[in-house]
Amino acid sequence: MPARNFALPLAIAAMTMSASLAGPLSAQQTAGGATSREVVQSLPTPEVERLRAALQRLATEAESVDALIDAGDASLAVGDLEASLGFFGRALELSSENARAKLGLASVYLRSRRPLDALQMFAEAERAGASTADFLDDLGLVQDLVGNNAQAQQSYRTMLATKPGDDETRRRLAISLAISGDRAGFEAALLPLLQRQDLAAHRARAFGLAILGDTKEAAALTGQLMPPDLASRMTPYLDYMPRLTRAQQAAAANLGIFPRAAEIGRDDPNIARVASSADRSAAKADDRLAPRGTPLGERTPARTSPATQQPEASSRLAQVSREQASAQPASVSEAFTELAGPVSASRRPGEGAVDITAIEIPRESREPPKPAPRAHPSRHWVQLATGRDRDALSFDWRRMARKAPDLLGERSPYVVRWGQANRLLAGPFPTQDAAREMVRALRQQGFDSFTYTSPAGEKIIELK
Repeated sequence: MPARNFALPLAIAAMTMSASLAGPLSAQQTAGGATSREVVQSLPTPEVERLRAALQRLATEAESVDALIDAGDASLAVGDLEASLGFFGRALELSSENARAKLGLASVYLRSRRPLDALQMFAEAERAGASTADFLDDLGLVQDLVGNNAQAQQSYRTMLATKPGDDETRRRLAISLAISGDRAGFEAALLPLLQRQDLAAHRARAFGLAILGDTKEAAALTGQLMPPDLASRMTPYLDYMPRLTRAQQAAAANLGIFPRAAEIGRDDPNIARVASSADRSAAKADDRLAPRGTPLGERTPARTSPATQQPEASSRLAQVSREQASAQPASVSEAFTELAGPVSASRRPGEGAVDITAIEIPRESREPPKPAPRAHPSRHWVQLATGRDRDALSFDWRRMARKAPDLLGERSPYVVRWGQANRLLAGPFPTQDAAREMVRALRQQGFDSFTYTSPAGEKIIELK
């Protein structure tokens, strides 16, 4: 994906490095300028040293892909996501199939609350030659962030099989097991860390207990770990944990990202589709393992009573009800107003869910029903870039159209909001295959892009 304004992230990174290198000074001066104390300067962290070294290389080798990737890794380590995005994006402009740059960009997406983009970028990194062993821990977290807990746990366990001392992966596994409702597995995963008095493990246990519904014990544990004022502010968040979706629970427990009040218990449609697909796959696997036929010693009843049919019907209704509830606005207090996060599908009906059992089923008619008109139907696009400044995105589009006039010259750019930023889109395309074909053609001309399917109701506007 093309990156923008590389000078700005470079400058930001340089200023961040300079500020970090400066450190606190304990010297005090008198009115005449005399120093009354010894000067004490803190040493830079290894991450800042790495960033400084990479920036020094870039000063003389501006087109060095390795230096850009090193700068991106170091910026990510110090928490400067914007600078990291710029460095990795520039590296991909110079080397569009660089596996290290793709892995770095996937990590930025993961920490920027963009799990679907991260999932796709991890897949591209693997196709470019990256070994999954290098990113199974982050891949597992991405899978948790899209509601695919079973696959996440498999990734964590594979990582721990080769790196049993990876405490962060063990904590992530424990949270994932709590989200799945496996309390015994959750406690067992954390036990070795708790025995070592690992503070982060105690924090993970507090979140896991809240996810499992034991909010009182979670609050009590938080009170033991934190100062009273901080614990009192944390308790309301723990109380809401059982109401969050699986993806939201993973984001809150692992990344400290809570949804806004209106998004509690609701999924972004794209994440909901991934979570729903994972649920169907798990259900099929369970169904294959279920015993068939009549148990030995029992007779097959001549007729199935309504009572025996009720559990299956009830489960189907519950599934539809969950899907309906995910489309309804949540009506809760503004506990999370200032904390933004990805939105994801609920495991239980939320407030305002439609009671589908009270809806009269329409009978079949001879004439096919006319579809209701949609102002903004779901459509297929190709995403070329992201950014907050639409004028800068317009500049990016003109630059790309000049470089690939046969692909983009006759098209118009479109944008859609993505959190606090915007997606720059080309399209719409009649099918997803047509969008993929455009991605392949753009890749041959040095552009890193990917397909994007807009959910029904999402307003996408032309970029003037």
